[in-house]
Amino acid sequence: EVGLRRMLLSDGPVGVRGPSWDERDTAVNIPSPTALAASWDEQLVERMGRLLAAEARRKGVDVVLAPTVNLHRSPFAGRHFECFSEDPWLSGWVAAAYVRGLQAGGVAGCAKHFVANDSETERFRLDARVDERTLRELYLLPFEVLVREAGVWSVMAAYTGLNGATMSEHPALREVLAEDWGFDGVVMSDWLAARTTEPTAGAGLDLVMPRPAGPWGPALVEAVRA
Repeated sequence: EVGLRRMLLSDGPVGVRGPSWDERDTAVNIPSPTALAASWDEQLVERMGRLLAAEARRKGVDVVLAPTVNLHRSPFAGRHFECFSEDPWLSGWVAAAYVRGLQAGGVAGCAKHFVANDSETERFRLDARVDERTLRELYLLPFEVLVREAGVWSVMAAYTGLNGATMSEHPALREVLAEDWGFDGVVMSDWLAARTTEPTAGAGLDLVMPRPAGPWGPALVEAVRA
């Protein structure tokens, strides 16, 4: 609306979908992150990241919505092929190599889904109850590695809640990401995960996805004016 070009975000992590859902618009398919983690080969994974950056640039993509560093906590979680491991250290360090390769090509990585979003069951309503030590040592650790060691450029807040608050308006966005780890990138919502105006804006969310319409837009302008 103000004349800037659009910024294109695209699904990963095993390829770059690009702007269309058309099987004629093909994409390079890399191995599942679970297979990448099983290799224990950071140099190989960094090369995969560089390949994805080249694919993203070919398709005009600015941000690849990957890596997914939730943990393999249940065999019933439907998106575990997107995740690296049940081990937070292995997940973090292999994902860091993925991000280094991707961002070396000028394409942003997006660490997701922050945080403790380890199952697809009831993902719009689930509230994960996790004590502080477990949260820090297991669920937050891969994200911390991506922020501190890989300098990931964006983070996606999950649909799910954590200890009573939904992640798109959770205090951890500011207290953990910004204050504890010094993250200065973009914090975005998962698609349609942001449902409020002032709580999400005040919590440290930077970008409501997938479009300007929704809980921000005119409602956020009015809230600022008020």
